[in-house]
Amino acid sequence: MAKEILIIGTRSSELALWQANFVKKELEKINKNIKVELHLVKTKGDKILDVALSKIGDKGLFTKELEIALLSGEIDIAVHSLKDLQTDIPKGLKLAAVSKRHEVEDVLIARKKGMTIEKLPEGATVATGSLRRRSQLKHLRPDLNIVELRGNVPTRIKKFLESDWDAIILARAGIERLKLKKHISSVIDKSLMLPAVGQGALGIEIKSDNKFAEEVVKTLHDDHSYYAVLAERALLKSLEGGCQVPIGAYAEVRSNGLYLEGIVGSVDGTITFRKQVRGKKTDAEKLGRSLASDLKKAGAKKILDEIYLSAGRTK
Repeated sequence: MAKEILIIGTRSSELALWQANFVKKELEKINKNIKVELHLVKTKGDKILDVALSKIGDKGLFTKELEIALLSGEIDIAVHSLKDLQTDIPKGLKLAAVSKRHEVEDVLIARKKGMTIEKLPEGATVATGSLRRRSQLKHLRPDLNIVELRGNVPTRIKKFLESDWDAIILARAGIERLKLKKHISSVIDKSLMLPAVGQGALGIEIKSDNKFAEEVVKTLHDDHSYYAVLAERALLKSLEGGCQVPIGAYAEVRSNGLYLEGIVGSVDGTITFRKQVRGKKTDAEKLGRSLASDLKKAGAKKILDEIYLSAGRTK
């Protein structure tokens, strides 16, 4: 009997291909009656590599072209780093599964092992393409010189090795998935730097009426990871944030409920608001909205309004 073919749409970066191949391998292992094929798609975020993410705008920067391919039936599923998937999913599409989450922290890549943010020399230069990291770094170390860094994971590491920078910051998940762990100087604790919403998790998006794809991908679904990212994404959506706003969050399902922590900071790191909330995991989205409201009341609304104003957009 011929196997049914399932087509995965993926970006062509090394990390995106690792993610797509991981999903392919897992799906074929669990579902013996399917054959999975990869279809490469180039996104806007892959094409514009010389401009800061915060300046391009973030509506589907790494996902739009994949979503067009889903809607047209060209592909059956799209595998995303969940931190790249916008909180408003287009009509006709849905997030069908979230795989078990990898470690979520950011890592410091410096010139020697054991180097930490605290130990970096006075006025050290650190490269990052993320406003969230920039804000939290400047809050911890106002003396640091932060420079812009774009490109995929191996490219960023190569740029660092060829530069005179003191350090760069990347997500632990991407480094470890690509077996580049040897470059890590230290893991940055979540108490110092909250990760991006959805960091470390893979989201599988499908066309809403594709029952075949839905049935197949639910075999990869991890409930705890799903509720955690649901809470984080609801927080981000309520704060109306994206690449242009320094927002970090981390949710975790424990034995006594779901814990969600969030941070909103000014771009220069001088002001930050950080709060947390706990509740039932089944109330994940409600908890996210509630924490967003708490952060706004604490003063984050003023930061957000100023950032939107300077970016030339209204909420």
